[in-house]
Amino acid sequence: GLGAGAYCLDAACASSLYALKLACDRLHDRTADVMLAGGVNAADDLFIHVGFSALQALSKTGRSRPFHREADGLLPAEGAGVVVLKRLADAIASGDRILGVVRGIGLSNDGRGSGMLAPAEDGQVRAMRQAYECAGLSPSDVSLVECHATGTVVGDRTELQSMRRVFEGARGLPIGSLKSNMGHLITASGAA
Repeated sequence: GLGAGAYCLDAACASSLYALKLACDRLHDRTADVMLAGGVNAADDLFIHVGFSALQALSKTGRSRPFHREADGLLPAEGAGVVVLKRLADAIASGDRILGVVRGIGLSNDGRGSGMLAPAEDGQVRAMRQAYECAGLSPSDVSLVECHATGTVVGDRTELQSMRRVFEGARGLPIGSLKSNMGHLITASGAA
């Protein structure tokens, strides 16, 4: 019974985040009552290493160190993450165990940039602000930021600069990245 409306998408590292957004949209417009969303990364190891080597994005030390001063690139990983989504009122009425609530999602397409591993600061700021606006929250309401942070110099620097703009004035706001423990799950990153 999982075939109705099922589809795959590829938005690189944002794939599972897009899946989550599209699933939430189906729940919001009431065309579905339960949705599964997530991502899987089990790409051919050789393909991943050749591709990221060509982009000079792989860690030469073989260590995943997001935001670390000695970070030297990403460490690819395999994995999957899937969430079961329902409207909050329906989950409460069913007595479901609720592990989290999605209050807002922000997406942004940077368009043509200076390279595949050179994210646009303005696009990241736009996505974060859109998410908080959609959720009815202010960045000052946030107590932890889970980052994409891959361990690439340009990517991490851009993400820090984007967060500086969005969380301007915040003090003692912890940030982290699961990639320091798991590596980069590529298309499953957002699900992690």
